[in-house]
Amino acid sequence: MSGVPRPTAPLLEARQLCKRYGGLVALDGLDLELHGAEILGVIGPNGAGKSTLFSLITGSQPPSAGEVWLGSLRLTGLPAHRVVRAGVVRTHQIVRPFAQLSVLENVAVGACCAARRQSAGDVRERARRELAFTGLDAQAARLPATLTLAGRKRLELARALATEPRVLLLDEVIAGVNPAEAGELAALIRRVVDERDVSVIMTEHVLSAVMTLCDRLIVIDRGRSIASGAPSEVVRRPEVIEAYLGREQQAES
Repeated sequence: MSGVPRPTAPLLEARQLCKRYGGLVALDGLDLELHGAEILGVIGPNGAGKSTLFSLITGSQPPSAGEVWLGSLRLTGLPAHRVVRAGVVRTHQIVRPFAQLSVLENVAVGACCAARRQSAGDVRERARRELAFTGLDAQAARLPATLTLAGRKRLELARALATEPRVLLLDEVIAGVNPAEAGELAALIRRVVDERDVSVIMTEHVLSAVMTLCDRLIVIDRGRSIASGAPSEVVRRPEVIEAYLGREQQAES
């Protein structure tokens, strides 16, 4: 971690997380803290362990060792649907809408996973609010396949927000879209934090978005944290340039 003292306890904490697949070590003793109203960036080269980290936090895979805590609630060992109801939800790098359901119905599925009990009318109303928030209300009756990639990423975000999360994990939600769409998605993520009292952990290869949005960065390589701190400081460190940004950029700087 950066070593800078913080006035409050972490909202979410991962302690010594490890994941092994036979002889392959995907994560190796990773520590992570997320605080309220914070956007934490997790960056690193392909295969560094970023998506594995998300899977361990959200309960879709069990860790080989280590723990994840949401405040005083131990998430490790809970099934994925219990983690969602506790307030931790993720999006996926490859968007995964329900192809035969409308855009509205896709988001309603997320609303059904929220912790509080809701009527069918409440679920649909919640879904409509999230579509309006993410700019998809005019597409409510369409099938996901008719949306652009940026539209499907907004849909993935709307479905996650419908679960009423406290912590939102975004897996490359900006990657693959054009610069104008990237700017709009970045602004939407900022609104999520500012208007919804949601904290965010994001992985992203679009460094301009990372530098603009993130309060702190953790860089992982081969399953281990190699640097953490303020984005403007972290991206200048030689070990980060070597592992992630590449030798060519180092030569240019």
